[in-house]
Amino acid sequence: MKNRRFARVGGFFFGILLAASDLHAACADRPEARSSLGRITDVMATGRLVAYQPSALKFLDGRATAAAEPSVRADLLALRPRFDGLITYSSINGAERVADVAAELGFRVVILGLWDPSNAIERDNLAAAAGRHSELVAGVSVGNEMAFGRRGDPTSIARSMTAIRDALPSLAISTTEPFHLFLQPEWQGALGDMDLMLVNVHPVFEPWFRDAGDIDAAQFVINVTNLLAAQYCGPILVKETGVPTAPAELGFSLARQASFYRELQTRFAPSRTRAFAYFSAFDAAWRAFDAHPVPGAHPEEAHWGLFDETRNPKPAVSDIPLLRGRP
Repeated sequence: MKNRRFARVGGFFFGILLAASDLHAACADRPEARSSLGRITDVMATGRLVAYQPSALKFLDGRATAAAEPSVRADLLALRPRFDGLITYSSINGAERVADVAAELGFRVVILGLWDPSNAIERDNLAAAAGRHSELVAGVSVGNEMAFGRRGDPTSIARSMTAIRDALPSLAISTTEPFHLFLQPEWQGALGDMDLMLVNVHPVFEPWFRDAGDIDAAQFVINVTNLLAAQYCGPILVKETGVPTAPAELGFSLARQASFYRELQTRFAPSRTRAFAYFSAFDAAWRAFDAHPVPGAHPEEAHWGLFDETRNPKPAVSDIPLLRGRP
């Protein structure tokens, strides 16, 4: 069984390697962004990042319930003992205040998300937050899975990154997609515009995952990162990887989430060139009913959090060491 499992993983990578074999490593190297990029890579190497959306920010029937600043503060107080870096998804509906609270609590770096690059209010919110906290806000993720969700393509996303770079030249600029897209030839131009790579690598969506061990799942993340490094010459930060804690009938559990992260912590040594962020900070029940680029029901989307919706830690949290020198 174990040999067959590794054969499946190996076969997957052989196919991807054939597709990527003619590509050449690309990345941006902008002097004006080096300071911000250095702050991100410092935290990659010596701190710990988590993908964070305010727990009170919800979408129901297409309408947003905004997060109030006291709720954001309660979220970040729960995270701060173990995390000193944040990656957000948007800069609207209360998420534009994340940097304000993070600065108060002594976080070292924030990469702000821009969910909709065409939204002028969100762009202005992001720029204002970066201006208020230039020592903290170091990067921007221009969208999250826009191409995968059919909200953009490599050309339009590259244009959006250029527009944000022109407006905020000192910040490190990137976008986020599932790893297999970044390995396709049509992404080479956009990769060359990215100051760092933010990428989603989810072993749970691979066909072999349910029957595999967590060592295999953790090694998959490492193997994918190595493969990406052959095509991208800048820092690579795995923005999303993890295991949901439910539903059990799909093979997810509290124990499996904790085991996966233990194996990943053991095998994936963080550095200034490669690291992973934890995904995600909090459960979000509404996500089970959110729009999804893959047809069908997705109950697991509600259960990615290290903490539940009321900020109670799951068992995986106890295996994440407290940070030294935390406030």
